[in-house]
Amino acid sequence: MCGIAGLVNYRKSNREEIMRAMIDRMIYRGPDASGIWADTNRDVVFGHRRLSIRDLSANGAQPMLSASGRYVIAYNGEIYNADEVADRLLAVGKVTAFRSTCDTEVLLEAIAAYGMKETLQQCKGMFAIAVYDRETGRIQLARDRVGEKPLYYGFVNGAFTFASDIGCFTQIEGFNNEINREVLDVYFIHGYIPAPYSIYKDIYKLEAGTILTIEAPYEYCNPLVKDDTRLGGYAVSGGMQVDGHVAGSNISFETYWSMKETAIHGQENQFKGSRQEAADELERLLKAAIKGQMVADVPLGAFLSAGIDSSTIVSLMQDIAPGKVKSFTIGMEDPKYNEAEVAKEIAAHLGTEHTEMYITDADAKAVIPKIPTIFGEPFADSSQIPTYLVSKMTREHVTVSLSGDGGDELFCGYNSYASIRRIWGKMNSTPYAIRKPVGALASKMPFVQHNDILRVKSSLLQAKSPAHLHMIEAEYDQRFRKIALADGHISYKHTQLYEGSFADASHDPMLMDMLMYHPDDILVKVDRTAMAVSLESRVPMLDRDVVEFAWTLPFEYLVDGNVGKQVLRDVLYRRVPNELLDRPKKGFSIPIDKWLREGELRSWAEELLDENKIRQQGFLDAAVVKDFWDDFVQTGNWKPQIWYMLMFQQWMEK
Repeated sequence: MCGIAGLVNYRKSNREEIMRAMIDRMIYRGPDASGIWADTNRDVVFGHRRLSIRDLSANGAQPMLSASGRYVIAYNGEIYNADEVADRLLAVGKVTAFRSTCDTEVLLEAIAAYGMKETLQQCKGMFAIAVYDRETGRIQLARDRVGEKPLYYGFVNGAFTFASDIGCFTQIEGFNNEINREVLDVYFIHGYIPAPYSIYKDIYKLEAGTILTIEAPYEYCNPLVKDDTRLGGYAVSGGMQVDGHVAGSNISFETYWSMKETAIHGQENQFKGSRQEAADELERLLKAAIKGQMVADVPLGAFLSAGIDSSTIVSLMQDIAPGKVKSFTIGMEDPKYNEAEVAKEIAAHLGTEHTEMYITDADAKAVIPKIPTIFGEPFADSSQIPTYLVSKMTREHVTVSLSGDGGDELFCGYNSYASIRRIWGKMNSTPYAIRKPVGALASKMPFVQHNDILRVKSSLLQAKSPAHLHMIEAEYDQRFRKIALADGHISYKHTQLYEGSFADASHDPMLMDMLMYHPDDILVKVDRTAMAVSLESRVPMLDRDVVEFAWTLPFEYLVDGNVGKQVLRDVLYRRVPNELLDRPKKGFSIPIDKWLREGELRSWAEELLDENKIRQQGFLDAAVVKDFWDDFVQTGNWKPQIWYMLMFQQWMEK
């Protein structure tokens, strides 16, 4: 795993010095080596930090030039089918020989031979890529299908720039991009800032499955200016819309793979075999994905919780591995949050080489000061703390770790999906034209506004689809939109759904989560916490073939009653007795609400939420913040937004 950065049209002589500062800002993403390449004729500088995984020699160093010398690449990720792509290049004579055994060279020569889009459609992996064409001056950025690897881009003082870590931009001389107030409402609803936005104006996240092309000359152009006349659309001054993305005079976007289109196509062409045959095919695909992701020239292991997803991955790894798989778990002192004992039983049954560590409250609290640096912008999924700790412990033993992320979203595992099916089943019999005005009228009644349950019900009545219902569940409390002083009306991925195409009520929220929650929360958390300790995390469930197959599964293969992930369970129960797994899920979380009412963390929180400080900063409504905090302290009424506020305030101070 690595970190990449670029600086273009930065018309100062210290450009390489600035690039050195940018890549050193993310040394944790690549502590093994670094490199800088510059084209002074066009003011283009690429930088790279390397975490060596394949071909540990200097032959894998980046930025790397193609054999022809025309193309330069800076790349973060792994191409799991690189050997197949290499064989194809050799067979058709596009390459006569390779200089290394690393996937970077294969990827670069494929791009030189076929172009970016065709190459990425051939490749399976996780990646963020930057390629420079020295002949034309064209620069292309690309991100993997699901969004495992981060890639920020934008403009700082007129210079085009990109990096794996948003904090790199603060190293550019004269950086003064303002905080983007438009995104704050969305942040205080979800606890993260969804792509394509970031906390800074003029800095964006490249969306999953997308290629960005910027042509010389690299003049400033704001790539995402909101267009209120088109739902979910964006416009560029003097630009046009291309493939649902924005095209300006010198910047354009192209989708090479779409989660939405994959989901729709899959449900329109469902798997025709039996559930047993579906489990057989899923097992085959997962084994192929895991086998590809176990290729490394460094020690490798896997995270193991007491859940279905990680247990499935570890059990299949143990089938494939020539020896014992290294598995890793952390436990909590509080039994309500501890799954380590069950994970240990599963590890013993599978015969893995298991390592566990019990963390104390003090261990967890010690992570909090590091969070702003780890994430670079406000991010407030509190499971970021145990995820960092398990990554830190794992890195003491291995350099690469596989995880089970993606199982809930792809195989209908979240309890919220069952809730949406139940609620939608009850209310859908009443026409939307009746429900909407009734719900709107009820929501304005004083006794409804002061009752959480009635307020939620009046909001849910106004849902026009299961997807809309899922969105309302996240935004049910009107106070969430009052935390930030600015009114944020950005369009984000909830508005881009293709609604009404799915026969069951669960697929809409599943797709919503794969479009936003999974890439912008789960995968951000996994990447940033693992990279903070120089650990590469790989996610077999997100293999292209697994994802595409999952979307073809009939609903009845996913859910039995209110229990999801049935076909995944079918695969796992061939290896692990169901009595080891059929226990209440405790989740990978910490008692953050309890800690915040006690001792030093309470003092820390109250200092961050000080009314005078908040008024002076001018971003949050001090009265609303106080209302949330006082209600929590006095009654114990916990809202995740309290943590969201604290993470925002802590980021502001850093």
